[in-house]
Amino acid sequence: MAEKEFTTAELVEAQAQVWNLMFGYLKSMCLKCSLELGIADVLKKHGKPMELSELTSALSIPPSKFEPFDRFMATLVHLELFGKKQDDLGATKYMLTPASHLLVKDEALNITPLIILNLDPFICDSSHVLAPWFKSPKESPFELYFGKGITDVLGEKPEFNKMLNEGMASDSRFVCNVVMTSCRDVFKGLKSVVDVGGGTGTMARSIAHAFPGIKCTVFDLPHVIDTVEDQQPGVEYVGGDMFASVPHANAVLLKWILNCWNNEECVKILQCCKEAIPPRADGGKIIIIDMVIGAVANKHVCAVETQLLHDLLLMSLAGGKERNEREWHTIFVSAGFTDYKITHFLGIRSIIELYP
Repeated sequence: MAEKEFTTAELVEAQAQVWNLMFGYLKSMCLKCSLELGIADVLKKHGKPMELSELTSALSIPPSKFEPFDRFMATLVHLELFGKKQDDLGATKYMLTPASHLLVKDEALNITPLIILNLDPFICDSSHVLAPWFKSPKESPFELYFGKGITDVLGEKPEFNKMLNEGMASDSRFVCNVVMTSCRDVFKGLKSVVDVGGGTGTMARSIAHAFPGIKCTVFDLPHVIDTVEDQQPGVEYVGGDMFASVPHANAVLLKWILNCWNNEECVKILQCCKEAIPPRADGGKIIIIDMVIGAVANKHVCAVETQLLHDLLLMSLAGGKERNEREWHTIFVSAGFTDYKITHFLGIRSIIELYP
């Protein structure tokens, strides 16, 4: 069969598509710039929509940059990071959107540490070597680019490790708020929960606060547990190796853990978790908070695209991956589980309740 001939109109449209992909990095830089300028913080503090002149004054932007900043804001509005409206006198005023609300540093649900982490050169730069990596024996593009794995970098650069912990903690605060608001039944009736790979304990502390009757344990590598300074009463901190054994509890929580490991490693982790919980009749289960590719809580045009891009990020950093439901099912069966329930309510992520 002869190759299809594309029309001029199709190729012109394709050029626009390719250009959009080519300039995609500027979206990230616009987001980073808005954070560094503190636009969301200024709008929040002002308490009402602001004219451009008010905004530039509050941000200490000189008059010579008024016109470029106007163009910059037009892009941010198009990206729906900020909104704008005209008042009764026809003046254009800028305001927060749900997206920029997440950038307000004093808000409980701000995700700025996670954004700062993901836009750091240590995270971004290895994406430049995707093409040579596909022909390289190295485990990840990160290792090819930096000459060492990400765990080695974390051990050598405490400032990057701190950035990682802060980014993960901000995500845990966001997820926990959504869970406690919209899906409390996941933890209903539990007497104890162990948060495997729980880091500094943000998620466990939130669960303990929302459910005082649940005994919460944070389980992570010893060097992670040793860094925890603010230990909350009622939350136990235990160091260990999740590939060897997991502390016993009614339920095991795995938030954004399994996507860092290959299928065989996931099976091993789940088998260790299974040994730590009672039978289903006695309330035993594993709670997984992770992505299920193709399954989203809303139909936003970029939701599945974001899942796929995050999958590439994991591939670039350390050989991790996101999975669709079929792939999750295969892992669960291989680990000896027969039943699970998926709830799609965390935007691009889901809660999977896995029963022994």
